[in-house]
Amino acid sequence: MERHFDEELKQLKERLLTMASHCEKMIHLSVKALEKRDLEPANEVFALEREVNLLHLEMDDRVMKLFALQSPVAGDLRAIMAAMKINAELERIGDQAVNVSQNTFQLLKQPQLKPLIDIPMMAEITEGMLRDALDAFVRHDTELARQVCLRDDKVDALKDQIFRELLTYMITDSSTIKRCIDLILISRNFERIGDHATNIAEDVIFMVKGQDIRHQGGDGAPELEGRSWH
Repeated sequence: MERHFDEELKQLKERLLTMASHCEKMIHLSVKALEKRDLEPANEVFALEREVNLLHLEMDDRVMKLFALQSPVAGDLRAIMAAMKINAELERIGDQAVNVSQNTFQLLKQPQLKPLIDIPMMAEITEGMLRDALDAFVRHDTELARQVCLRDDKVDALKDQIFRELLTYMITDSSTIKRCIDLILISRNFERIGDHATNIAEDVIFMVKGQDIRHQGGDGAPELEGRSWH
C-alpha cells in the first residue's frame, strides 16, 4: 500500500511538472507574439490552454483519489495539499497568458506605440520565477522558494514603471490612450503571473517546513510596510 501511494504521488508530481512546462511555454509565446507583432505564437497559447485545462481537471481527480483512498498524514498530507494548490495556481497562470494574447490581438490592430523593453523584462522574470518555483518543489528547496518570493518585488516595480510611462503618453497625446490601456492590461497580466509563481513558492515552503509565510515578507517576517502605528 505504501509503495502504491509513493508511486501515485510520484505520478502526481510528474503531471504537475508537465502542466508547469506548458504554462512556462505559454508565457514565452505570449510575449513573443507581442514583441514580434505576430499572432501565430498567440494562437499557440490558445491551443496550449486546452492542454492545461485538461491537466487541471486530471490533477484535481488524482488529488481527490489520494485523499479518499490513502488518508495521508503529516508530510505526505502537506505534499498533496501543496500539489492541489499548485495545480490551481498553474491553471491561473495559463489564464493570464491567454489574457496577454487576447490583449495582444487588440493591440496589433493599431500602430506600434513604442519599442517594448519593460514588458518583455517582466515576462522573462516571471517565466524564471515559475521555473524556479517548480524546481524548488521538486528539490524541496526552501531557500530557492524564498528567492522566488523576493523577485516578485522587481515585477511589481516594473508594472508601476510601465504605468507611469504610459500615463505620460496618454496625457501628452490622447490618440495613444487605447494602445496604452492595452499595454497596461498586459503588464498587469504579467504582474499576476508573478503573484501566482510567488504563491507556488510559498506552497513549497509550507510543504517542506509546515510554515505558512503568506502575508509575510520573503524572509518569513510579517510585512509592516505601509502600516500606520499609533
